[in-house]
Amino acid sequence: MCLQTTTPFNDQRPGTSGLRKTVTVFQQAHYLENFVQSVLDCLPDLPGCTLVIGGDGRYHNDTAIEIILRMAAANGVARAVVGHGGIMSTPAASNLIRQRRALGGFILSASHNPGGPLGDFGIKFNGSNGGPATEALTEAFFARSRQLTTYRILDAVPVIDLNRLGMVALGPLEVEIIDSVADYALLMEQIFDMAAIRRLFAGGFRMVFDGMNAVTGPYAVEILENRLGAAQGTVINRLPLPDFGGHHPDPNLVHAAELVSMLTGPDAPDFGAASDGDGDRNMVLGRDFYISPSDSLAVLAANAHLVPHFAAGLFGVARSMPTSLAVDRVAAALAIPCYETPTGWKFFGTLLDAGRINICGEESFGTGSDHVREKDGLWAVLMWLNVLAVRKISAEALMREHWRDYGRNFYSRHDYEGVESAAADALMAELRSGLADLPGRILANHIVASADDFSYADPVDGSRSARQGVRIIFKDGARIVYRLSGTGTSGSTLRVY
Repeated sequence: MCLQTTTPFNDQRPGTSGLRKTVTVFQQAHYLENFVQSVLDCLPDLPGCTLVIGGDGRYHNDTAIEIILRMAAANGVARAVVGHGGIMSTPAASNLIRQRRALGGFILSASHNPGGPLGDFGIKFNGSNGGPATEALTEAFFARSRQLTTYRILDAVPVIDLNRLGMVALGPLEVEIIDSVADYALLMEQIFDMAAIRRLFAGGFRMVFDGMNAVTGPYAVEILENRLGAAQGTVINRLPLPDFGGHHPDPNLVHAAELVSMLTGPDAPDFGAASDGDGDRNMVLGRDFYISPSDSLAVLAANAHLVPHFAAGLFGVARSMPTSLAVDRVAAALAIPCYETPTGWKFFGTLLDAGRINICGEESFGTGSDHVREKDGLWAVLMWLNVLAVRKISAEALMREHWRDYGRNFYSRHDYEGVESAAADALMAELRSGLADLPGRILANHIVASADDFSYADPVDGSRSARQGVRIIFKDGARIVYRLSGTGTSGSTLRVY
């Protein structure tokens, strides 16, 4: 073991989904090591534990895994479970942490951000429930990172071949390299009516799934083509690449333009879907028909009883604050609770663990359930396929039927990226200072009912999260929301809904 001297970095506070920076920042001497040691120093019961490690295959993924393994060995971790080739989708990692009863896991991803030598990189820690670390824990990571003067790492050890399945020793650490696709596919078979979906494809149903040259490609090939009988070639851009083939792995109408084009016209496939860099987000499309993430969440909640995993019905749903109120309408009709949380999947975790909800989602193309503690892109696609197979109607017909029965909620989001941080903070401060004067005012023929800076008290553990976004709520139910996002790597991103 080597005890390496270091000095603290002042910019290692994790954001909404971990620590995200450009690759060049992570390539600085000691930068990744400092953050990993800060995490390990804050974990209870570390000696003798099991950790799960994997990433989305982006540039620097293999180098980072090697460093983490050497540090895990030097810090007393007994076993590390690593995805084949170092690749593991975020929902698959969450599932594996839960299956193996691991202390937690390191997930290496910057999600939907671009990859490559000049792109972005990220690292986050998920706890023993499979979900993102709590705010209290990430703040502890940050505090420790500002005090760190040494880190522990094995030196003079050979590089592990991550492409060879099986067990290998790294000093005192047992490293198990597994096929994470197989474990995840088995979980999906336990949730969905796979026979019904196979019949759907056998009857001529056609779809396209865009893997965006990111982590989900191998999972989609195995499940959609190999196990469900979708036509060979259903999954496009299926090979995970360090730079995502030069594409931006964000499943939306702009960055999945190839998929959108393929779903256009009378001879287009019946259904289209895409996932992002680490496999936790999704976009779904009908033929010539776009389905917003907020509407997708509402439709899946309304039809969840058609899926074996939810045959007994839903006992609660949740959405992030900026997400449209479409799912609230479904919850009201089902007479079940609907929780409004800040943006960030960790806020759903306590509700899921406590059994208060079993479906949740965000307008930022994330949907999930109680099967793992992360949003899950491929799971959402399979939910849609299962519902369509049972209902025997098109995606557009299902969506229009939903609007007829529940009403329609429309929303639009405008992103201002790379805003200078001080200017963004000043803008938000000025917005907050004027909130008290807004109720009762008429803005564009809408009467303001209330205005606040959203704060959240977790109904399970009592923890509080303040300053989660400025809300202006009108008497007719319309809303305007302003919030700063924590998923960028430079400056601030202002989102206006």
